[in-house]
Amino acid sequence: MKSNTRPGHSSASTVVRVSLALACVAALAGCSTVKGWFGGKKGDEKPNEPVELVKFSPTVEVVKLWSANAGKGEGRIGVAQRPSVADGRVYAAAVEGGVRAFDLQTGQLVWKYESDSKLTGGPGAGDGLVVVGGIDGEVIALDAATGAEKWQAKVPSEVVAPPAVGQGLVFIRSNDGRVSAFDTASGERRWFWSRDLPTLTVRGNDAPTLGPGVVFVGNDDGTIATLAVSDGRPMWEQTVAEQEGRTELDRMADVDGSPLLDGTTVYATSYKQQTIAIDGPSGRPLWASNHGGAGALGNGPDRLVVSSPNGTVYALDKSGGSALWQQAGLARRSLTAPAVQGNYAVVGDYDGYLHWLSLDNGEFAARVRAGGDALRAAPVVVDGILVAQNVDGKLTAFRLAQ
Repeated sequence: MKSNTRPGHSSASTVVRVSLALACVAALAGCSTVKGWFGGKKGDEKPNEPVELVKFSPTVEVVKLWSANAGKGEGRIGVAQRPSVADGRVYAAAVEGGVRAFDLQTGQLVWKYESDSKLTGGPGAGDGLVVVGGIDGEVIALDAATGAEKWQAKVPSEVVAPPAVGQGLVFIRSNDGRVSAFDTASGERRWFWSRDLPTLTVRGNDAPTLGPGVVFVGNDDGTIATLAVSDGRPMWEQTVAEQEGRTELDRMADVDGSPLLDGTTVYATSYKQQTIAIDGPSGRPLWASNHGGAGALGNGPDRLVVSSPNGTVYALDKSGGSALWQQAGLARRSLTAPAVQGNYAVVGDYDGYLHWLSLDNGEFAARVRAGGDALRAAPVVVDGILVAQNVDGKLTAFRLAQ
């Protein structure tokens, strides 16, 4: 089960794109020569450095269930690989190491697929398939039960987002702004839709979100688009954040997290720290908030949770978008997007820590280190179990004590 060798031109151009993107990531994540780059406030002792963690008394017990290795991690390639969970299994990919399936409850290895391809996108699962993308635009579909290869396809650019699988199609969001739909049974391409990219964007994007007969796509220009599943026809488009500012950096407004569909309402957030609620059928905006971030939203019963680029975590009222609380104790720690586990929001950071925050008031409730390497992708929560994957390919699963 090996991938085909790809033409050298494609790899070279991809390396150039990756290098340019990594330069932007390095500037955003580690520059200490530009005062206030990370939003440090006047009076901060070290305004450009990650805030030091403060001790607290935990109010919930977090139990580690298991840990496993998905293969060599993403290293310096600058993507945020995360696992996918479906039907009691955890599916994880690595840049070097192929795809592995683990039992959600025990972490036991179920199957392993070896690949020569550098798998830069996390896996997507559905309709009996596990699908993953690669640095040269490879799309590989595997049997979810056995790991056997079903088919391969190709898109024009690197795939760093997990595919979305459902309604008989596999949806691939590639790094050139294109969405391609492939037949789940044959791998035949059914349609594609493309979007022009701004000059400067945040490195990475997330899976499209499936709705009844439609697919929602977050774009690097600050918009969300809704396409018909059947043929890719645009249904409506809405702006989450305007590309405004004097410089290309100021104008960055990426919607890199998967749009959140809750009932008939679609929620999306942007790097420009704008979050919007939209009526799904019509595309009509319902409310907008000045708190947001490039990653996905955590979904609580009556509130959303979002990590801002400067490391402040906010809870937003679903009915009107007002901020219910904010937690600034993780400033500049390069937070992941939030997940929701029970009555807690969970974010990871650059130093491998997972932080549980009370959904009621945002106070710290628990903290666990999931290995010594950075967490870039949002944790995944299914059946009460939280699974996180770090940049070295380590998977760790936790539950809350009863």
